[in-house]
Amino acid sequence: MFDTFAEKKFLLKELVKRDLTSKYKDSVLGILWSFFNPLLIMLVFTAIFSMLFGRSIENYPVYFLSGRIIFDFYNAGTKGAMRSIKRNQNLIKKIYVPKYMFSVSTICYEFINFLISFVILFGVMIITGASFHWTIIVSIIPMFFLLCLVFGVGLILAVCNTYFTDVGHLYNVFTLLLMYSSALFYPMEIVPPLVQRIFTLNPVYSAISCFRECISYGILPNASTLLYLAAFSLTTLGIGIVLFKIYEKRLVLEL
Repeated sequence: MFDTFAEKKFLLKELVKRDLTSKYKDSVLGILWSFFNPLLIMLVFTAIFSMLFGRSIENYPVYFLSGRIIFDFYNAGTKGAMRSIKRNQNLIKKIYVPKYMFSVSTICYEFINFLISFVILFGVMIITGASFHWTIIVSIIPMFFLLCLVFGVGLILAVCNTYFTDVGHLYNVFTLLLMYSSALFYPMEIVPPLVQRIFTLNPVYSAISCFRECISYGILPNASTLLYLAAFSLTTLGIGIVLFKIYEKRLVLEL
């Protein structure tokens, strides 16, 4: 499936460019919304929840935003990949293009937005007086496994959503549950121990936890949490690649 990837780099670049221009073409602020969106969400959530958790969480704006940008990338990347085949069905029916390119380009586009949001995160850290630890460099590791997870889940959903449209509706509900089990705006310690153990099975929470340890607390990620994230992400990526390879040629028949 990926044997022609090197030959398709130009196509990938054009698809990503198309996504960037099409999303903001009728907007006055354009790509600046990639900066304002996480900032506005952070301000709203900070105003609401800092009164509840501000005393138990040091530097609540950084705590919330560092989790939010991780979840937003997972949410947007997997949902974009899920819809990528059907969204490009007219092009797929007309010419031969490797189907995986549409899912990959969508995730790459969302990853660019994810990187842009770091400008907001670092800006908030400067304004709030947060320390910049050397472990920020180590945050690349959980980010890499998160990217693997998004690719894996995205490829699986792209196949499933092409065959069963209901998958999209169900996944919206699933991501809502995932968000509330990722401790974005509350400390994990406030939930009962049994619930905490269940929540730790959430790989997105694992990514958020490892990322926060590097960014907010200046410590290395918990080894067991990082290993779980790595195993889950790489396994999911492998399943996604195999599943997409099996069904890639049949997808056009379902459009």
